[in-house]
Amino acid sequence: MSRVAKMPIGVPKGVELNIQTDSVSVKGPKGTLSIAKPAGVEIKLEDGNVNLAPADASRDAITGTIRAILANMVKGVSEGFERKLELVGVGYRAAMQGKDLTLSLGFSHPVLFKTPEGITIATPTQTEILVQGADKQRVGEVAAKIRGFRPPEPYKGKGVKYSDETIIRKEAKKA
Repeated sequence: MSRVAKMPIGVPKGVELNIQTDSVSVKGPKGTLSIAKPAGVEIKLEDGNVNLAPADASRDAITGTIRAILANMVKGVSEGFERKLELVGVGYRAAMQGKDLTLSLGFSHPVLFKTPEGITIATPTQTEILVQGADKQRVGEVAAKIRGFRPPEPYKGKGVKYSDETIIRKEAKKA
């Protein structure tokens, strides 16, 4: 059996796990998330821990994947996830206008990004963007879309980058 699937998932206080025949839903202070329960995976809630087991040996890999997704759902509804982006470049700035994010990225026009449902975007400073939410996949997807407007370039490092990202710099051409 998969090493990941063997590990139990601890359910903290204030988080409800509802296991049905076709889906699993997790409800907590940060929101509610649900996932379709695949056939061949047994999910059991026993004294504050969730244990997963494959119905047969061929479903071993999907059991580990479902366990990781459920663990992220439990963490998301209790603590939440966040990605921090930084804007590097002269004149690059971000500002919130209501629920929309307005980015000045050196184009002839400002870039307007509408905040999707379930995601919170904040701009603590003009060059920082915080993307927060309960669903890890959606937080990463929104952060990647914002980064995609102007990815960092390797010569000067200008663009939108993740705060923990290191940009490998290239040397300019020699004459």
